[in-house]
Amino acid sequence: MTCALIADDERLMREQLRARLKEVWPELEIVADAKNGQEAVALTEQLHPDIVFLDIRMPGLTGVDAARQIAQLPTFDDAQGWPGCEIVFITAYDQYAVQAFEQGVVDYVLKPAERERLQVTVQRIRQRMAERASHQYGDGALAEAPLAAHTPDMQQLLQRLASQLNPQTPAKLQWIQATVRQAIQMIPVAEVLFFISDEKYTRVQTATVEALIRKPIKELVEEIDMNLFWQIHRSTLVNIKAIAGVSRDERGRQLVSVRGLTEKLEVSRSYAGLFKAM
Repeated sequence: MTCALIADDERLMREQLRARLKEVWPELEIVADAKNGQEAVALTEQLHPDIVFLDIRMPGLTGVDAARQIAQLPTFDDAQGWPGCEIVFITAYDQYAVQAFEQGVVDYVLKPAERERLQVTVQRIRQRMAERASHQYGDGALAEAPLAAHTPDMQQLLQRLASQLNPQTPAKLQWIQATVRQAIQMIPVAEVLFFISDEKYTRVQTATVEALIRKPIKELVEEIDMNLFWQIHRSTLVNIKAIAGVSRDERGRQLVSVRGLTEKLEVSRSYAGLFKAM
């Protein structure tokens, strides 16, 4: 059964959306309500819903910021058996947001939820879920149809919306202060070929330098310009201009070749659809 979570700081809006969803998608199970972004992220990690409806403007952690955190939650990459979830934004009429959503990167519901528009959203979600179900590995993991949250278009959209909702957001990182052997070095972000994390450190790789920083990928996604990098794994960001090609190994995994290096970077199952032609 398909299940969903609704996050909105207004109780009446949550109840109204729940009622409308029951009308247009009777089989959908609403597993929880969240009153703010923090609750939405925590409940998503705990309950693993298929769909999360997020109010775009909530106090504290906005729906946009919650969506960015949800996109970084453990999925198949960590053997969790959860492929991630669809994100649907709930919003009062906001010209900038609606124009962005109409481009098809992400679905949205206008407040108050109208039956006809909600039916369109539901049809799109069901179609995408059916497409992913038809592109699976034998163990049930996603093969070629990534979730919207795991696409560069979605990450770039969320970054733009976050900047609009939070005008005081710091400018994107232009330099990385990293440890190179025993010295601290300033590395231009544009020269970084890829970032790859383990449990404690993130490796910063340029054409000539390998350095370490104590900043996880989920924080880098917030701080660097995601027009310049693609996330190909929960632990890996690669500079778009540094991608030389993509191949498959004997196990069928996608591997990204990096210009000027012999090292190859693994593409996780959740992000495999980024390279559909391979």
